[in-house]
Amino acid sequence: MRVIGVDPGTAITGYGIVDLQGNRLEVVAYDCIKTDAGLAMPLRLQYLYRQLLAVLEFYRPEQCAVEELFFNKNARTALAVGQARGVTLLAAVNAGLEVAEYTPLEVKQAVVGYGRAAKEQVQYMVRALLCLPEIPRPDDVADALAVAICHAHRLGGRKIML
Repeated sequence: MRVIGVDPGTAITGYGIVDLQGNRLEVVAYDCIKTDAGLAMPLRLQYLYRQLLAVLEFYRPEQCAVEELFFNKNARTALAVGQARGVTLLAAVNAGLEVAEYTPLEVKQAVVGYGRAAKEQVQYMVRALLCLPEIPRPDDVADALAVAICHAHRLGGRKIML
């Protein structure tokens, strides 16, 4: 089962793709989509949408997992992230994918075993679980891989129960 995890944002959207084979995870690809801060928001969102569709078409994941909005004190940032999430969800659904959404607490619980884990702990576990030579950068990419790992764990548990 191929899973794409996405950490949406208007400036940087991280994505990570993993294959779940039995109880093993294998990293397929990870990167980020950056938008130009000088562009108007509608154009940034259009660019993000088109780039996400290209990634989905190229890697052909079967499932998509997206991090839920973490409420920020800055309303403008929260709205921008919400718009990027909407574009991400639309791209995934238009590509015919099932979409799962996870809170940051759920992701940390799945990856580290503790829902209040520090960002550095999550990054370390992403590197360790996927046997990567170093922690993926920027942080959005490591977060996206963590979301993919979280969903893969849920899928693995579902297979065991069936």
